[in-house]
Amino acid sequence: MDTSIIFSVIMVLGGLGLFLIGMKQMGEGLELAAGNKLRIMLQKITSNKFIAMLVGVLVTAVIQSSSATDAMVVGFVNAGLMDIYQSIGILFGSKIGTTVTSLILAIDIKAIVPLFTFAGALVITFAKKNNYRYYGQILAGFGILFMGMDMMSQNFGFLKNSEFFANAVSTMSSPWLGLLIGMVFTGIIQSSSASVGILMALGASGVVTLDNCIYIIFGMNVGACMPVFLSAAGANRESKQVALSNFLTSLFAAILLSLILIVLSPTALNVPQFVENIPFLKGNTAGQISAMHIVFNVLRTVIFLPLSTPMIKLTKLILHDIDDEKEKMETVYLDTRILTTPPMAVLSVENECKRLGELARKNYHYAMKAFFEGDTHLIEKVDKNEKVIDFLTHEITRYIVKINGLDIVDSDRKTMGVMYSAIQDIERIGDHAENITEHAKEMIDNKVKFTDSAMQELHHLDELVTKLLDDGLTLFNAQNVDFEIAKSVIETESSLDSHVKIYKFNHINRMNNGECSAENGTIFLDMLTILERVGDHANNVAFSIPRNKLGSIVKRG
Repeated sequence: MDTSIIFSVIMVLGGLGLFLIGMKQMGEGLELAAGNKLRIMLQKITSNKFIAMLVGVLVTAVIQSSSATDAMVVGFVNAGLMDIYQSIGILFGSKIGTTVTSLILAIDIKAIVPLFTFAGALVITFAKKNNYRYYGQILAGFGILFMGMDMMSQNFGFLKNSEFFANAVSTMSSPWLGLLIGMVFTGIIQSSSASVGILMALGASGVVTLDNCIYIIFGMNVGACMPVFLSAAGANRESKQVALSNFLTSLFAAILLSLILIVLSPTALNVPQFVENIPFLKGNTAGQISAMHIVFNVLRTVIFLPLSTPMIKLTKLILHDIDDEKEKMETVYLDTRILTTPPMAVLSVENECKRLGELARKNYHYAMKAFFEGDTHLIEKVDKNEKVIDFLTHEITRYIVKINGLDIVDSDRKTMGVMYSAIQDIERIGDHAENITEHAKEMIDNKVKFTDSAMQELHHLDELVTKLLDDGLTLFNAQNVDFEIAKSVIETESSLDSHVKIYKFNHINRMNNGECSAENGTIFLDMLTILERVGDHANNVAFSIPRNKLGSIVKRG
């Protein structure tokens, strides 16, 4: 092989390396400089899909990475902070926002590009504040990106004289093969901005024309959905539906627009020829490729965003929802992907704690029903759920530790302290539910019976504890003080303690009168203690609220 060709290949590879490094540095710098505000903006959007789309455009245009935006969205859906209807609009917008990169690359500023790299290096080297360093990273990445692009463009020329590459290019003009090549290539490098940038470098060197690669551009936009699939791997069902819906809309858009181009190709409305003859794009193949990249994503949004609801229904038909009442040994809301967004991570902990509290409440209910009715099926259910409660307590604790290691505001740190305290009480409620089922088993195995008055007393205490749990979790889940509910919790807890004392005295009298055996007495008195302790833990959970919010109770009390 000619040494000049070998040298050109080495330079192309070096240019590609610079291009990818520059894109990564610029994207990370933009994301760090933007901070949490853009991420919080993503979570706060309404179900209005058009507003969501605009937010997606804005966020991705700023951080220059649709993959980063898509990963955040999948993380939010997985954490229960956003539903599929909110997310789909953002994903449409992110595809438009990412075209800004190709638009920038189409501008010929290579003469001053080294100045950006130099300025960025100076800022990174001498700036003391992180924010300034992020800006330096953006400048340096921007410069390196263009330098890599220019290096590739200058050294792709050897391909012009390659008969093999000429045949390959003519083959790539085939619509369906072009789509496949674009999909596979972008799926491998996982960035439509990078793959389109490489194609633009080939165009700038005169190796390909828009007519050769228009279908590859469409395929690249489909392949760009791969990072969303990877983000959804291991996530919940709805996150997978988000990824599938995103892929289907890009695939359908690519097929539809390809069919339109095929139909128009023999006519005077031949699209590549029309674009090539636009005055400001004439002779600028890189600009033409960028234009088609933008047009594809805009048309994809215009056509399919209004159809997003039917698309979601189709997605759910293919990847249907699972209605399973069985509690799984896994967290629902905790997602390490959103630890980069501490406020969202804090909210996900709150949601997981709500789930834990509800599971403990249900387990208590199952345990008491098993006790009163002698239902062995419910005893087994309590045992299984208790394992899930223990698992969730452990996982939430680990996640809280991770959050506390982040740079979070004081209010969020206080909330994490409150959540940590609450899950200890919730876990103890689960333990007491298991203790109740142990007595239920003992009653079934030994055929123990209580007097009607003893059962009435236990039923009354169960009512008080149930009210305490319901009101307590309502107060805790709101993470704010409702004076009437708080007052109810305090009064119910006091009533529970009073009645436990009275019922202990009553049962001792029954034992003295020979109405109950020693075995009955032991179980009954244990049950009184268990119910009182469940009430105490429910009371603690109720007031697991930051101190600044609890102050209102003191003032009104």
